[in-house]
Amino acid sequence: MSTTVSATRHRVWRALTDPAELIRWDEPLVDLLDAVDDYPRAGQQVRWRYRLGTTTVVLRNELLEVVPGERIRLETAMGLFRFDETYTLDTEVGDSDRTRVRHKLVSQNSVPVVGGLLDRFAVRRLASEIVDTKLRSLQKWCENQD
Repeated sequence: MSTTVSATRHRVWRALTDPAELIRWDEPLVDLLDAVDDYPRAGQQVRWRYRLGTTTVVLRNELLEVVPGERIRLETAMGLFRFDETYTLDTEVGDSDRTRVRHKLVSQNSVPVVGGLLDRFAVRRLASEIVDTKLRSLQKWCENQD
């Protein structure tokens, strides 16, 4: 999925990589549990307190690839749900004040849960909701900040 954000790539990159900003626009993120230096850096692992419905869980990110201002790829684990996320940024053709943001989320076809299994359709629906919510929140944040 992708969206166009009326903000520069630099602005969008900062929103994606500054932990203080991340917890302000990505509403389920409550706070960062680990002190991190020079975030983001490939190979880093960070833990966040994450609100999943009415429950708070620990979400773990491992940064797999970081190309400053262009792409960040991370492996995310939230309980038994694990997925690979990639954000890619491109300047909108003909308008350097607008950024095309692509968010790709890859997950297994099924996810084990207590007492059962989320099938591929439920996983796809959950993944689509996560991506859509994150892109809309990121867009709103970047377009309403300096």
